Amino acid sequence: MKPVLFLLLPGLLLPASAQTGNDSASVVAPDARLEKLAGGFAFTEGPTADAEGSVFFTDQPNDRIMKWHATTGLTTFLQPSGRANGMFFDARGNLIACADEKTALWHITPDKQITVITNAFRGRALNGPNDVWVRRDGSLFFTDPFYKREWWNYDKPPQDTEQVYFLSADRQELRRVTTDLVQPNGLIGTPDGKTLFVADIRAQKTWAYDITPAGNLANKRLRCAMGSDGITLDTEGNLYLTGGKGVTVMDPTGKQIDLIAVPEPWTANVSFGGSDHRTLFITASKGLYAIRLKFQGANAAK
Repeated sequence: MKPVLFLLLPGLLLPASAQTGNDSASVVAPDARLEKLAGGFAFTEGPTADAEGSVFFTDQPNDRIMKWHATTGLTTFLQPSGRANGMFFDARGNLIACADEKTALWHITPDKQITVITNAFRGRALNGPNDVWVRRDGSLFFTDPFYKREWWNYDKPPQDTEQVYFLSADRQELRRVTTDLVQPNGLIGTPDGKTLFVADIRAQKTWAYDITPAGNLANKRLRCAMGSDGITLDTEGNLYLTGGKGVTVMDPTGKQIDLIAVPEPWTANVSFGGSDHRTLFITASKGLYAIRLKFQGANAAK
């Protein structure tokens, strides 16, 4: 189905029943409303923003990466796209994508040249890289859960466990850095590269880890008693988690401080974007949504 494009016009704001409680404690900017930017997709995922604030996201079943910009609107960036899932821009403006169909990580240049970064661990295919976060030095972490896909010709996970992996900046060293997660999904790190947050969706827990200089994870601690599909972080240290109700916002102590309701069956993922990286973009089922916040995204591209 062809997407239906919505422009940012006051008449297209969602009704108050779909909004968060916009009070002094809310993370939402004063008078902001949730806006639907586009609809008609099969299932949206993986939002991430480039340095200009353009948001790239996936329409996974339709095998394409889309791009949304405030002035040019919606365009198709790449199709086919390896049925990309989670994505993140590196410091050089390259898009790192979890190519779900290929159970691989892809490096995609601005001119759409694709390189396979990794697709196996210890001689066996990965389960299905789901979400990725890239440190400013070029090293990265990704989750590798197993969700049976109709485009695979197997129904059992290639790996013996579902965990988080570290890949060095030179792409020469791939390590499994967790051992005890149930089904890790979304992950995000702090811009200084010292802390990683991992949402274990099946265990309904989100964990924080210290990142050692070598890229290992240490000092595992509970960040909040909630799992998540996607996840992002603002400059105040608040985490944005997704699921059936919309976007749940947790403060640095693990307390819920806001809920941004989204009128879709499932809210999959979130990312900050826009020219000042203070707009939260939300991929939810068949739509792309946005809402202005008080705070900037912690990992705003430079």
